[in-house]
Amino acid sequence: MDSRRPPSSPPQQPYRNWVELPRDITASILSRVGAVEILNTARLVCSTWRTICNDPSMWRSIDMHNLGNSWDVECDPEKMCRYAVDKSCGGLIDINIEYFGTDDLLSYIADRSSHLKRLRLAFCDDISDKGLSEAVTKFPLLEELAISRYSSISNEALEAVALCCPLLTSLKLKMGYKHTRIESNEEALAIAENMPHLRHLQIFGNKLTNEGLQAILDGCPLLESLDLRQCFNISLDGDLGKRCAEQIKDLRHPNDPIEDSPFIELSEEDYPSGCSEVYSWSDDYDDYYDDYYEFSGGSDMSDLGDLYFD
Repeated sequence: MDSRRPPSSPPQQPYRNWVELPRDITASILSRVGAVEILNTARLVCSTWRTICNDPSMWRSIDMHNLGNSWDVECDPEKMCRYAVDKSCGGLIDINIEYFGTDDLLSYIADRSSHLKRLRLAFCDDISDKGLSEAVTKFPLLEELAISRYSSISNEALEAVALCCPLLTSLKLKMGYKHTRIESNEEALAIAENMPHLRHLQIFGNKLTNEGLQAILDGCPLLESLDLRQCFNISLDGDLGKRCAEQIKDLRHPNDPIEDSPFIELSEEDYPSGCSEVYSWSDDYDDYYDDYYEFSGGSDMSDLGDLYFD
């Protein structure tokens, strides 16, 4: 063998065209990038991806919690969310409108999503108890409700949820009380008296006492998991602690770690002021889309949404 002969190069891998992937695989990949990325980038890549992204099945789950991390220009998250809800064509099952939810947006979702099973509302200061009470009347199939906020939720709202959502099995209430020595069992009693079918309850950072916990154990006999972290008015010593250990398969104690909680570094003074700011479309985005699409017609909100996304 001639030692001067250059070594042969490894065989070149065949070029793979992403567009040629089977449709179901492409849809599965795109469904994992999130609603914001689909609206902002994925559906603009090519006509094939655009067609897949316009399929209502792609919008059965809408998670917009990553909105702030995905846009480097100002945007209108409520307008984007309404557009995504419309794309679901009534098939929406799961939605997260963290930080930007309003009564109007929740009402818009309720009017178009009677099959909703999971609803997550984190730090939505503009969603009132009244707005929530009215919206849940249109969510008869709701199974999971998660609410994070710095103030309590009214008994009326909890009762409305219980009355209108008979299939509800999971309730998460994350409250951020700074003055934990204040005692109140109003929310605990409302849950105990109206939600006997609950299997999973997170009542994080609440003001309930042992009396409220006792009521929950009595009123919710099907509970499998119970998260009491940051509920410092509770003492699980003695008989009550023993009952919790016997009745609850997955129990989180008041002093358990809170690494997965949004309240690790936040207090009432630290509340993110930017959450309620009004966003608007950037002029740069107007120019960007004008370069690619030609439109004519009205100038109302629906036409504007079509301009950006259709």
